[in-house]
Amino acid sequence: MNGQGRRILLGRVAGALGLRGEVKLESFTDPRIAIFDYQPWTVVDARGVERELRGVHGEEKGRHIVARFPGVDDRTAAEALFGLEIHVPREQLPKARPGEFYWADLEGLRVVNAEGLELGRVSHLFATGANDVVMVRGGDAEHLIPFVRPDYVTGIDLEAGVMTVDWDPDWS
Repeated sequence: MNGQGRRILLGRVAGALGLRGEVKLESFTDPRIAIFDYQPWTVVDARGVERELRGVHGEEKGRHIVARFPGVDDRTAAEALFGLEIHVPREQLPKARPGEFYWADLEGLRVVNAEGLELGRVSHLFATGANDVVMVRGGDAEHLIPFVRPDYVTGIDLEAGVMTVDWDPDWS
């Protein structure tokens, strides 16, 4: 799984802020402000219309990431951007450090337990505060597996497309 040609969702417009066209961004980058480092963006609106966008500037203000989009100069124009998704090509992201993974690279991996039983595929991951969680879907079953290495996630082989876990199929 090389990710060639895949796009990664980096964030979305969460709402308008103020009267001069600023918007709040929900950023999935770490740190959150790094979202501005990955331009140009492919932005996708609610109807699925895509366009390339460059020149977005922003900063952290309190608990928000605040952005200024080119040509958006008032609150009405900013409100029209609500829900706009921000994507970049996977190859635009830096190479992950050894032992680290982008969540998007884990999605779709086959998940097998220590006994070799296939539990399904990684649907997605999400943060809980205590630890990240892997959602595995297969057949009629869903498994929420803590992404805690090496306790529950014992191996990841991106080339083979497999995640190995210490997980009983009867656990949900």
